[in-house]
Amino acid sequence: MSAKEAAAAIVVNWNGGGYLRRCIDCLLAQSSKPERIIVVDNASDDESIESLDACVSGVEVIRLNRNIGFAAANNVALQRTAGCAWIALVNPDAFAAPEWLAQLRGAALSNPEYACFASRILSDAEPTLLDGAGDGYHFSGWSGRRGYNTQAAGHYLNQEEVFSPCAAAAFYRREALMEVGGFDESFFCYMEDVDLGFRMRLRGHQCLYVPTAVARHVGSGSTSKYSDVSVYYGHRNVVWTFFKNMPLLLLMVLLIPHLIMNMAGVVRFAKRGQGRLILKAKWAAMKGLIPILRQRREITKRRRSSIRDIAGMLSFWPYG
Repeated sequence: MSAKEAAAAIVVNWNGGGYLRRCIDCLLAQSSKPERIIVVDNASDDESIESLDACVSGVEVIRLNRNIGFAAANNVALQRTAGCAWIALVNPDAFAAPEWLAQLRGAALSNPEYACFASRILSDAEPTLLDGAGDGYHFSGWSGRRGYNTQAAGHYLNQEEVFSPCAAAAFYRREALMEVGGFDESFFCYMEDVDLGFRMRLRGHQCLYVPTAVARHVGSGSTSKYSDVSVYYGHRNVVWTFFKNMPLLLLMVLLIPHLIMNMAGVVRFAKRGQGRLILKAKWAAMKGLIPILRQRREITKRRRSSIRDIAGMLSFWPYG
């Protein structure tokens, strides 16, 4: 494999259980194998990483002594991928079809104007349903996987530009990732891939959805969909992503929809008995806005995309 095609696959594990081994087996079975497979373990206590050590050779394992979060753990691996032109990110509960990486590599080489690539992700429990066809970004600041939980057959079969890839199974040009500083480690987990995609888009990097690059995804394999972790970080980080990245004119126009979306979230989770938790998340978002706005200044200075470019990629449907 030439240097311009070399890819490193990164898997960040935290209590991935039996999913991790299946994920790695799928990567090892790729028709176009990654040159490197790096697993970063966030101080798991479920023996998932011990099982991997005992059974799989040719996989680089980085053991961390504490859980530093999905974002920071990916950055640890990224720093060790010099020499690879491409980075494939795969969640432990995501299982790539044998042609997945070959299809992404082919799309990347055929479309050099794009810097990141989204997969066609199916529900592992019900493969007739889509888990997502790339991420859309709603004008209110909410992000959702396109086509989530809808019938896969006959839908989202065209290669097309999308807002950003879902990092459960994604492909990036390493140079572009490093240009924007990788993941924002303050996000810890959840929405960090959307924030990364937004910053890349602001720098002029586009994302292409590749429907022939297929993976299956359990979803919330380490933390459940409505766990305290997912609710807190997801609903804190949705505010940070909006205020950090949205161009000023659009931010002013869309501020009211953003506030309405946040208030609707508070009501929804209060009805679920998680009212105190969601309020804690929003309060943390407000308290953290000063450093977020400092980052915003730097992002704005380096922005290459026009307001029209960004506005044109905003969705009017939550799962657009």
